[in-house]
Amino acid sequence: MTTLTVTERGQVTFRKDVLQHLGIRPGDKIELDLLPDGRGMLKAARPLGTIDGFVGLLAGRTRKVATIEEINEATAQGWAGKE
Repeated sequence: MTTLTVTERGQVTFRKDVLQHLGIRPGDKIELDLLPDGRGMLKAARPLGTIDGFVGLLAGRTRKVATIEEINEATAQGWAGKE
C-alpha cells in the first residue's frame, strides 16, 4: 500500500512507480470514480478516438485517391483476412 500526503493546496504527488503501474505518462489524464464509504477508484483515462483523428491519421501519406468501390473492396478483403 502506498501512502500519499495532501498538501495545503489539496494536491497529491504520485510516485513514479505508482504512475508506471497505472500506465500514466506526463500529460495523461486520470479518472477518479467516487465509491461508497469514502473510497475511490483511480485509473488512467483512455482517450476516445474521433473520426477526425482517424481521417487525419493517413493524411499526406499518398497521392492516390480511392473510389468508394475500391475502399469497400479493401475493407471486405481485410475482414476476410486477405491482403
